Amino acid sequence: MFPEYDVIVVGAGHAGCEAAAAAANLGSKTLLVTMNMQTIAQMSCNPAMGGIAKGQIVREIDAMGGYSGIVTDLSTIQFRMLNRSKGPAMWSPRAQNDRVLFSIKWREMLEQTPNLDFYQDMVNGLIINEGRCQGVVTGLGHEIRGKSVVLTNGTFLNGIVHIGEKNFGGGRMAEKAATGITEQLVSLGFESDRLKTGTPPRIDGRTLDYTKMEEQPGDEEVVGFSFLDIEKPKTQRSCWITYTSQKVHDVLKTGFSRSPMFAGRIDGVGPRYCPSIEDKINRFAERDRHQLFIEPEGWNTVEIYVNGFSTSLPEEVQYEALRNIVGFEKVKMFRPGYAIEYDFFPPTQLQYTLETKLIQNLFFAGQINGTTGYEEAACQGLMAGINAHQKVRKLEPVVLRRSEAYIGVLIDDLISKGTDEPYRMFTSRAEFRTLLRQDNADLRLTEISYRLGLASQERMDKVIAKRNGVDEIKKILKNFAVEPEEINSYFTSINSAIITERQKAQKILLRPDVELDEFAAALPRLQEVLKDFSKDVIEQASIQIKYEVYIEKEKELVKKMSQLEELQIPDSFDYKKIASLGNEAREKLSRIKPRTLGQASRISGINPSDVQILMVFMGR
Repeated sequence: MFPEYDVIVVGAGHAGCEAAAAAANLGSKTLLVTMNMQTIAQMSCNPAMGGIAKGQIVREIDAMGGYSGIVTDLSTIQFRMLNRSKGPAMWSPRAQNDRVLFSIKWREMLEQTPNLDFYQDMVNGLIINEGRCQGVVTGLGHEIRGKSVVLTNGTFLNGIVHIGEKNFGGGRMAEKAATGITEQLVSLGFESDRLKTGTPPRIDGRTLDYTKMEEQPGDEEVVGFSFLDIEKPKTQRSCWITYTSQKVHDVLKTGFSRSPMFAGRIDGVGPRYCPSIEDKINRFAERDRHQLFIEPEGWNTVEIYVNGFSTSLPEEVQYEALRNIVGFEKVKMFRPGYAIEYDFFPPTQLQYTLETKLIQNLFFAGQINGTTGYEEAACQGLMAGINAHQKVRKLEPVVLRRSEAYIGVLIDDLISKGTDEPYRMFTSRAEFRTLLRQDNADLRLTEISYRLGLASQERMDKVIAKRNGVDEIKKILKNFAVEPEEINSYFTSINSAIITERQKAQKILLRPDVELDEFAAALPRLQEVLKDFSKDVIEQASIQIKYEVYIEKEKELVKKMSQLEELQIPDSFDYKKIASLGNEAREKLSRIKPRTLGQASRISGINPSDVQILMVFMGR
């Protein structure tokens, strides 16, 4: 019934979809197995993509030839570029999406992908032979053979849904949990643990009074995520802001005794940076209100997502508390919020390719590795799909360094440090964030992906044109002379110092209060010269000129750090024989088996003196 596949992907969430698309587009015969064909790429929590650091990841996925950026642009109902008031390293795109349309567009793109088959069934076992994964066993008893398997099980592994004192098995509300895989992997020697996450109630937007809330419209210009020319929405839907109050908190507290979190019925650790509303009240007792974002779920629905009100309290407590929020006095609830507890596998058990160390040709991606968020899952899926293909074809693995991508930071953090709470990406996790901006993800990554055969010729042509355009603008500005009389009125209007003699445009652009597009608009001669360049090329040239000193400093730091990254540690290296290493260092190095001295230096508990000792023993 089934042919042998090159890559079998288990789970069709964000990680699974990117993994399947990547492997198939690279030429591997790929099967995507999902429990429900109607929930492919479902946005299980908030209907949004991007945000702080997450937006950079989506742009990196797009630059690598993944689908998330395209699908996001095709289903956007509101777009905002966050942190515009800060430096460009902090700019982060975020889109509010039509939940249903997002899933539809993902399925359409996957169905149009060559080499990709689908099958609806639960996978409850793996075919393992002599330390190698050779396929999957489904709930209907089918054995499907594959040269590699990518597990992207999300929150479904032995998932338990909690609402107040009620709990039941489930991977999402109204969907059953997946069983069998955890037990088999543990029997093979894998370590597993439990995490939890949660979601807010969904409510009827027709019952809200928006006049009592603060409107949050989208940006006038929809930049989007994809570097391809995807049509952007002509109109946008607003989001709204309101707040909890002491009265709301008091109502919520009446349910604390029945909270699964406070009563100890949940063992898993929840996401620190996205706490439930009851956790916020408990941890931040001094605050008498918390901000809530009222987010529409799509173009043609009245369903509303209450961002900031994640909860697993009893339904009647949730409802009563909602009715005490300003603007929610007549609210009707579509469904209550809930918490979900699920199995994950500490990611220190993985190699950089996301292949497991214990079983060859078995890859993990997404929440099974302890991450939280669609974007974090999707980028792991992309890299696992690429590397599953590379392994099957006996090609070189593809590993992005910390200095190349946020994707590289995330994977290095996971396998070097592990995580005991749901891992979320932040700009602060990236030491080279001036280099890893959202605006230059194409310049950083498309050529790598193009050489693999994943990024299209169209993408590569656009990168070459952008790079050439930026170089040309920089050359123009270096030689373009500006006279005082033609620009001083502009300087006066922005409260910047006037000039008394001719200056080059490049020098003027170094002023922090001067932006190239506004500068050119105030100087008709320059505007004429730049009129044939696109806005993103002009912006890229401006950033490179204004931040050249900082960019070069980071590049120098990358060079210094790369010396440690190039010092390979043999797999057979025996740390236990080095008596001068502390017990913790010996135990962690033996367990994680870092690939390089650079990775060793980033393992939690390894200090600089440990690295020096290793260098001595390696003859350095």
